[in-house]
Amino acid sequence: MTTEHGLSEPALDPAGAAGPAAPAAPPAPTGNPALLGLPAFLVGGIGLTLYLFGYLPAAAVGTLVPMTLLVSGLGLLVAGVWAIRIGQGAVGAIFTVFATFWLSYGYLVLSLVNDWLKIPAENAAAAQGTFLIAWLAVFAVLTLATLRLPLAFTALFALVTITVALVLVATLNGSTGLLTIAGITAALFCLTAVYIFVDGMTQELGGRARSMGSPLVR
Repeated sequence: MTTEHGLSEPALDPAGAAGPAAPAAPPAPTGNPALLGLPAFLVGGIGLTLYLFGYLPAAAVGTLVPMTLLVSGLGLLVAGVWAIRIGQGAVGAIFTVFATFWLSYGYLVLSLVNDWLKIPAENAAAAQGTFLIAWLAVFAVLTLATLRLPLAFTALFALVTITVALVLVATLNGSTGLLTIAGITAALFCLTAVYIFVDGMTQELGGRARSMGSPLVR
């Protein structure tokens, strides 16, 4: 019901008294989780790249544990929860998948260095291969499932998938040459992540968006 001035009158309950006003809903959480998720992803990605290139020797591979567990894993997990809380289910799922990858990778390295899993030396390659095959399948499916995203994101996921595939083949065959090639593709996915991060930060600070490329599937 409205008055002659067009203002709404309070609704009346059956007894004729005005009902109490509903409490105002709290503001929905906002923000861009990628501004946390991408730098966290980069720390692990850069560490892995340096290892694949041979800059980080195999004897010092334990250096990757704090980078992957405490930075990439936990940082991406927080970003994933943040994205889910603001209604970005797909983004939250992507960040959480990468978080669990880095967490599990860090644990694998830590356990191999300390022989927690008691894997015989002759079975170490098969054990690492099993880990890589499982994650290769996940990243391949993730790449195909997100083809509706802008091309930059598809390129990032595809490069991660290619890197895991190269590391898998190199691990099973003992090829250092393939590890170097994997280092190149890892460097490329790090550069792609940098590009996406800079775009997000630029827009957050009021700048113009950079081109992300057209999706492969519309």
